[in-house]
Amino acid sequence: MSQTMSGRERTILTIAVLASFVAFLDGTVVNVALPAISDELGGGLATQQWVVDAYLITLGALILVAGSASDAYGRALVMRIGLIGFGVTSVAIAAAPTAEFLIVARALQGAAGAFLVPSSLALITATFRGAAQGRAIGIWTAMTTTAMIAGPILGGLFVDFLSWRLVFLINVIPIAITLWLLARARVSDDRKPDAAIDWLSAALCTLGLGLLVFALIEQPRLGWSSPLIWLPLVVGAVLFTAFIVRQRFTRHPVLPLDLFRVRNFSVGNIATTFIYGALSLNGFVVVVYLQQGAGLSATLAGLASLPVTILLILLSSRAGALAGRWGPRFFMTVGPITMGAGALLLLTVAPDFNYWWQVLPSMILMGLGLALTVSPLTSAILGAIDTERSGIASAVNNAVARVAGLVTIAALATIAGGELDLDGFHRAALFTAALLIAGGLVSWAGIRNTAPSTAPAADASGQAGKNSA
Repeated sequence: MSQTMSGRERTILTIAVLASFVAFLDGTVVNVALPAISDELGGGLATQQWVVDAYLITLGALILVAGSASDAYGRALVMRIGLIGFGVTSVAIAAAPTAEFLIVARALQGAAGAFLVPSSLALITATFRGAAQGRAIGIWTAMTTTAMIAGPILGGLFVDFLSWRLVFLINVIPIAITLWLLARARVSDDRKPDAAIDWLSAALCTLGLGLLVFALIEQPRLGWSSPLIWLPLVVGAVLFTAFIVRQRFTRHPVLPLDLFRVRNFSVGNIATTFIYGALSLNGFVVVVYLQQGAGLSATLAGLASLPVTILLILLSSRAGALAGRWGPRFFMTVGPITMGAGALLLLTVAPDFNYWWQVLPSMILMGLGLALTVSPLTSAILGAIDTERSGIASAVNNAVARVAGLVTIAALATIAGGELDLDGFHRAALFTAALLIAGGLVSWAGIRNTAPSTAPAADASGQAGKNSA
């Protein structure tokens, strides 16, 4: 960390890094542990889907509320609640006696996680100014990116040599350290007197998404004709529609709909839906199939996607700089289509499995495409919105990415034909490719290049972590 920082500033930055690291790390270790979880607790593919989606439902719905909560109650208090909640639910997950208990605990963990990343960035922006703020965010980005590398490897090692349950205890020590530092730093809680939290909107969004996801996950088992499927589907759609309608009339909307009148913001979020829905689906399918179908250990399955992260780290800042000079449209078109080609290469996976020829080429193309996409996508979306509204614009884009992943994972059994065998893996790869190519085409048709901005470069790894945090 920069020597020009005061001791207090270093402590604040360390708090922000650790709080975000906890959320990012948990998102990257879970997929590796899914086969071991379903082996011990039962439930097969449906349990695996629920373990991921229960977390994403509450995270995606409540991340929009996090900014309002910080304004109403103070950043430090919200972060403490998030950290304590995350720690307690992590212990509960590790001790889960049944799949149902674990799924409920994951939903509560998602609610806690929704307050960690936004509050950590708010601490940085409140503490640092000018060039120092840019340096601090750069350090935050670099440090939290390590979670993307360490997570799958640590998760795999724990699953193979210890227990999947201990995977969820990895973050307990950093949580304890962060709470201690937060107390030591004596961060003041600045509260806005007119701040308000629209809990009704949060409830409508959470219940609506939850019921829709329940119908999608359980449909292959119960069938569309079952009232346990079509009734939650209809009620969920009504509740989510009511949430959207409420945002037009409430004084304190958690999803300001006027943002979507800006072309690059609305088109960028449509592209985000396709791209991050595909990335979430691909991340789930590859890690689970490599263990259950190809017979790799959890550690090797976790290492399989490492080339994607390495290429993202090496190339994303360069792509962001070029997009700042030439505009984001080209990169947002070529990047997703390149990833789509990478997804199609997974069709070469055969019963006679060979990682080096059947999976690695796909991972290389996925990494190149992701590096081309992430920073230009973020810049196009946030650059289209006035600076004073960049916080809520970022929160909306994060929520869109998480909800997209939530829906694609919920629909996995339908996409794969009921089972994640080799045929199901190939179907998922085709669906992933279709989503990514659609994201590229939407960007080509809808994104408009604007004059180069003097705004700071977008946070590539933070946005890449949207689908995993």
